[in-house]
Amino acid sequence: MDKKRVAIIGVTGSVGQEFVQSLDNHPWFEVTQIAASERSAGKKYLDAIRDANGIIAWDVGGEVPDYIKEIKVRTIDELDTSELDLVFSAVESQAARDIETKMAAEIPVISTSSAYRYEEDVPILIPGINDDQMELLETQKKNRNWKGWVAPLPNCTTTGLVITLKPLLEKYGAKKVMMTSMQAISGGGKSGVSAMGITDNILPYIPKEEGKVKLEARKILGKLKDGKIEDADIRISCTCTRVPVIDGHTESVFVETTEQVDPQKAKETYDQYNKEISVANLPSAPEKYYAFHEDPTRPQPRMERTVGDGMTTTIGRVEKEELFENGLKYMLFSHNKKMGSAKGAVLLAEMLYKKGKI
Repeated sequence: MDKKRVAIIGVTGSVGQEFVQSLDNHPWFEVTQIAASERSAGKKYLDAIRDANGIIAWDVGGEVPDYIKEIKVRTIDELDTSELDLVFSAVESQAARDIETKMAAEIPVISTSSAYRYEEDVPILIPGINDDQMELLETQKKNRNWKGWVAPLPNCTTTGLVITLKPLLEKYGAKKVMMTSMQAISGGGKSGVSAMGITDNILPYIPKEEGKVKLEARKILGKLKDGKIEDADIRISCTCTRVPVIDGHTESVFVETTEQVDPQKAKETYDQYNKEISVANLPSAPEKYYAFHEDPTRPQPRMERTVGDGMTTTIGRVEKEELFENGLKYMLFSHNKKMGSAKGAVLLAEMLYKKGKI
């Protein structure tokens, strides 16, 4: 099988580095071009990620993969789209809009930025959760007269919430959701959270985060009808906080369901989803999409972040909730830098490739 030729834009940043690692020895995709800012352009990748002291600033653990070290970094304008099948965009949102628009005019783009998330003809895809909405990509191409399309991932806080809500919504209905997040410092970016600000502390507010979660969750859990997504009719309240954890978001969730559900029924539902999940056997998919714990001390970030190489969503503390006539409460753990970021984007690319969209 000929591998699809891909480019990574924003390749020197933390998310770009996650893409580099996630695509190492990938059986379907080959990184043939990389791009970053003009400051890095013209340098070999290994030199482009050296800091002012000449030290390699590699933030994602392990070694820099051999395949990328000698590839020369280009500017955006130097990318040759005629020699590419797909672009992974790891660009900050402010610049992402212009860059992704330019790229999508020629080839498909999978993005971790929010630049296109809230457009009517743009689905926010989580592989295995709302696969049917991928058909909107064809509408998007026609609407914008593009050869490609833009498929953004959701905010990493939305990811775990939606993944755990989907089985409950389909089987038992969901009317109201209350969520409190305890988000890792890595989710704030390199300059987002200072050590002095987060050590021995909790930051009780993350700008714009709560609005993103509400909008994105309803859109992802909605239905595609007549070429448009009808948002799910769920009322969502959330409080998003930052805690002194390095990687991985933990969330406390309360759900009011339409039909009665108890912890045993919930466990059976998640177990069934594990058997039927559409992404099973894709290269980046975990063995289990969901991990369900009856141990009340789980999930814990340090224990869960390596499960399924960060691609498994862990659920624990599942209990009946007496505030609602039909209610459930649970804790979840989702890896913000794996399933919620670059590796989740690679999994999405695999799913779209398998479905003939790439």
